Amino acid sequence: MIGTVVNTVAIVSGSILGISSGKRINDNLKQILMQALGLAVIVIGLGMALSVKDLIPSVACLLLGALTGELLKIERGIELIGQKLENRFSSGGSTFVQGFVTASVLYLSGPMTIIGCFQDGTIGNPDTLYLKSLLDGVASIALSSTLGIGVAFSAGCVLIMQGGLTLLASYLTFLQEPAVLSAITSTGGMIILGIGINLLGLTIIRVGNLIPALVYAAVYPIIFY
Repeated sequence: MIGTVVNTVAIVSGSILGISSGKRINDNLKQILMQALGLAVIVIGLGMALSVKDLIPSVACLLLGALTGELLKIERGIELIGQKLENRFSSGGSTFVQGFVTASVLYLSGPMTIIGCFQDGTIGNPDTLYLKSLLDGVASIALSSTLGIGVAFSAGCVLIMQGGLTLLASYLTFLQEPAVLSAITSTGGMIILGIGINLLGLTIIRVGNLIPALVYAAVYPIIFY
């Protein structure tokens, strides 16, 4: 749970900084911070992806996950849910609600949430959630500077949803098998690498459609080992 607690604090802290700074935080500063985090995400993703000797199963899981996610249009579905929530709750012009909904969807809909909760819940490794905390903290500065205090209250959703997923992972004993953990870590590292590439603006990878790869990574070792 420590990773989720840190993530929650980072969102609140970033929101306070964004609200107090307002428009004084220029776009160039926001951009360079996100680029620096993008480089860090790539390095960490590579380390996770290369943590196994045989990458072929992880690559196979990633390809199957990409195919499944693309057929199911997972990322588009996430985008539509976010848009519907924003349209529904921000129609009255309330920046509080718009900030709350926008931030909550952003912080909870990425694959880093699932990977980080699995790692924290199974082996007590919160590193991925620490990295997510940095990303969410910087995003909170940018969002709250325009949408206000509603962004800070999204931290409550993160604490409840992300904390619940972490606790659930701790009770799924099959996730604690070394082979399963290795497969999820390696496959998840490739997905995190995609997030880093997106942050640097090198291209657009629909990482949401790669989420099913984590399911294949969890099941593959059970079937073949």
